[in-house]
Amino acid sequence: GGISHPTLYFAGNTDSTVHNSESGDTATAIPDGTTALVSPVQGRVIRVAVSAGQPVSAGMVLAVVEAMKMEFEITAPSAGDVTQVMVNEGDAVAEGAAVVALNNSGAVDTESQSEMQHDLDWIREDLAEALARHERLEDHCRPEAVARRRKTGQRTARENLNDLLDDNSFVEYGALALAARRRRMSEAELMDASPADGLLAGIGTVNSAKFGEERARCMALAYDYTVFAGTQGVMNHKKTDRMLQLADRWSLPVVLFAEGGGGRPGDTDFTGVAGLDCHTFAAMARLSGRVPLVGIVSGRCFAGNAALLGCCDVIIATRNATVGMAGPAMIEGGGLGKFRPEEVGPVSVQSANGVIDIVVEDEAEAVEIARQYLGYCQGRLASWDVGDQRVLRHLVPENRVRAYDMRQVIRALADTDSVIELRAGFAPGMLTALVRIEGRPFGLMANNPGHLGGAIDAEAGDKAARFMRLCNAMGLPIVSLCDTPGFMVGPDAEKQATVRRVSSMFVTAARLNVPFFTIVLRKGYGLGAQAMAAGSFHSPVFTIGWPSSEFGAMGLEGAVRLGYAKELAAIENEQDRQQTFDRMVAKAYEQGKGLNMASFLEIDGVIDPAETRRWLMRGAQATSEKHGFGDNGHFIDTW
Repeated sequence: GGISHPTLYFAGNTDSTVHNSESGDTATAIPDGTTALVSPVQGRVIRVAVSAGQPVSAGMVLAVVEAMKMEFEITAPSAGDVTQVMVNEGDAVAEGAAVVALNNSGAVDTESQSEMQHDLDWIREDLAEALARHERLEDHCRPEAVARRRKTGQRTARENLNDLLDDNSFVEYGALALAARRRRMSEAELMDASPADGLLAGIGTVNSAKFGEERARCMALAYDYTVFAGTQGVMNHKKTDRMLQLADRWSLPVVLFAEGGGGRPGDTDFTGVAGLDCHTFAAMARLSGRVPLVGIVSGRCFAGNAALLGCCDVIIATRNATVGMAGPAMIEGGGLGKFRPEEVGPVSVQSANGVIDIVVEDEAEAVEIARQYLGYCQGRLASWDVGDQRVLRHLVPENRVRAYDMRQVIRALADTDSVIELRAGFAPGMLTALVRIEGRPFGLMANNPGHLGGAIDAEAGDKAARFMRLCNAMGLPIVSLCDTPGFMVGPDAEKQATVRRVSSMFVTAARLNVPFFTIVLRKGYGLGAQAMAAGSFHSPVFTIGWPSSEFGAMGLEGAVRLGYAKELAAIENEQDRQQTFDRMVAKAYEQGKGLNMASFLEIDGVIDPAETRRWLMRGAQATSEKHGFGDNGHFIDTW
């Protein structure tokens, strides 16, 4: 058994008898001026270190009693002489039974004695072994692994975690894990080849200086590509399952660095065949909608790693990333051809098709964006800056058919440097972004008049619906900047399943729990405009227009041609027919302009564009603030 910390037990220093055995027999009376030291437990004496008349020093071990495989030392409280020894080795003693008597009655400072007995700089052997095991995990002890990362222009997994998490906040779980290959490799070989079994995992904080420790809680998982190409081994999966269980139980946001090659062949230390009963993927999926899930990928990410990445709310990828549900070896093994890794799901493909939300230059920028993204889930910022809002009066051209830059409008409306655009490479007709207004986070979606005139096609419908679900899970109010002629129509559009895909905007908006605000910058036509207003102009907290706003059940020109086809056809002179058409369009515009719409209460007002932020903040304050994420049964659609 082990040795406990020294503990002093006294029977007093008066002239009295002391019980010294389990039978209750009494020992010789203890004279005045002496102290009897007693057994702290019922047990057996396994050592008597002193004899009567022997001088002792403070802290000296006088006897040892064993109980339940634990040893309890009886030590001298201060210097003195042993006056009597009441036990022999092998004796059974009761708790409180006298063991040794000393001729000392002075005060005892056990705290000072404890400090005197320990050299606080001394590292004992078991601690030294543990420290050495942890030390060899550090990057400076793995120069070859670091050099391989430098050749590809990438950082190590530990460097990424150190950058993501606040200083000194990381607590690593499972650092001593080794690959399940003890039947193939020695422990020493495994320590060199598989530190942490290729997965760094732990808890810490992100942005605690801005939002406080409670809101900054975070869990981070980072696959280490220098260990078996970042693959998922037996112990690796066990560690991941443990961490995801904790994230679920304690509602911890998860940041996943997903680089790696998927399932690892060659692990031997397990019982089973395919390992398809692991809980990792189900556990990750269960977190969707319950906690923020941020995926970061640099380099190659295939199979199981890609599946975990695909469960994330947002995917941030460096330009050198390649993401696929199988790597080249598996593709070739399936008889599907031979490809280089860079040909399987490069950023150029995965950004355009909507898999990747944010493309960055390198891992440092990826971590910076991840911290900013988590900030939108963590709450408001106390300080913020914004440009002169009068510029908004000039960003929509007076010429009603002139294109303009909607992104410029978004940047001018939001707090300075607060815009993160999501899925920028996908469905360019619909812009989606996270922004702040007066430090408060919002989700923002907007039609892009620079693509199809702002018409909502099938992909734009997918993008907007998924974004609304994301904002709903995050608890973010949604700002909709509307400038659309409606849904995209025509035979080609219908080949894209437009009927189903754009209708998802209506279905999603009908289930929103967060405030929705619609601002019509220019065109607000037909079903597309209603979709940008959560299904109806009276569904949002408010629907307002800028002075440039115009409305109609369909585009004005089309409405005139369709509604007055017979009248126009009856005019034989082409010039007269065009003049009549132009007059009808002008009349329709006057009838559908924002001021007239507001007079019929179809919208809630027409405002000075410079007042937009004030309306949004008043609207947000008038509604109850929604708390994001939680066990509400809702998940965020991965698409």
